[in-house]
Amino acid sequence: MVDNAADSDRRPPAVVLAGGRSSRMGSPKAAVMLGGQTMLARVVARLSPQAASIAVNLNIDPGIALPSGAPVIADTIPGLPGPLAGVLAAMRHARKVAPEASHVVTVPIDAPFFPTTLAARLQGALIVGDEIAVAWSLGEMHPLFALWPLAIADDLDSWIRTDEKRRVRAFIARHSSVAVDFPIVATKAGPLDPFFNVNTPQQLEEAEEWLNRLEDSVI
Repeated sequence: MVDNAADSDRRPPAVVLAGGRSSRMGSPKAAVMLGGQTMLARVVARLSPQAASIAVNLNIDPGIALPSGAPVIADTIPGLPGPLAGVLAAMRHARKVAPEASHVVTVPIDAPFFPTTLAARLQGALIVGDEIAVAWSLGEMHPLFALWPLAIADDLDSWIRTDEKRRVRAFIARHSSVAVDFPIVATKAGPLDPFFNVNTPQQLEEAEEWLNRLEDSVI
């Protein structure tokens, strides 16, 4: 495993991926309210302690106040070609604002309970140092919760422009990667997958129920 002792206090730059169409939700996910906060505000607050800087990948104005100090970056490839375009935008942005960084961490806008140890554990799992570190839980990959090496940005650009399906998992399979397994959170209300995501109004209602039932120390 990579010896990270010298830079153990160096957090990676991070980008919240909120650039999709939100077609199943019916409105921009960044703007939906959860527990009295917009989803964007909640995700940024959870990610901020884990990152050296935060930007937000947005392609459509969500019509809300954006977090102070978090610049908005659009896809570098037009046409909303999918989540990998947001990852590419994250890589390009990180290279500009943190030229010393080797990786950028991404989180999607629709998972408000993701681990507070996400970035540190992804960093700590790197073996050689140039891999993609990807979050898993319950035997399932969560490919947008990942630490991406900036060195593969050009390959990703080409992949998005030439691959018809643009699947995130397929792109990850092209490169060396490490899986980082995160445990299910045991709560008084039952087990919670920390990567529970909110794609529909019904799932938003479920997320509200979790917020109502969980202790502050859990969420």
